[in-house]
Amino acid sequence: MGGPLGQGRARVISSWPTPSCKGGILVTRFAGPSRSPLFLGVAGLVTEGGGLMTHGAVIARECGLPAVVGADRATLLTGADGQRIRVHGTDGDVEILD
Repeated sequence: MGGPLGQGRARVISSWPTPSCKGGILVTRFAGPSRSPLFLGVAGLVTEGGGLMTHGAVIARECGLPAVVGADRATLLTGADGQRIRVHGTDGDVEILD
């Protein structure tokens, strides 16, 4: 996807509008055009749906953000909002740190 590695607090987004995700890892079911403003200042992206040509993946590449798309049940498996995670964009891995 985008850059190779990102680390931060998971910001699990399930509804819109949502608070700022700056400095965190945006974790969501999908990342369509309406969610593009959330990409500003985030450390990475994880989505449940999508593939290499979806909006979230393309924007992440353009912004140099580490991203993992198509991660089944990511909003449930990353744990609670605020949990520290690491995104390996090149490998497609999401690591829970605490």
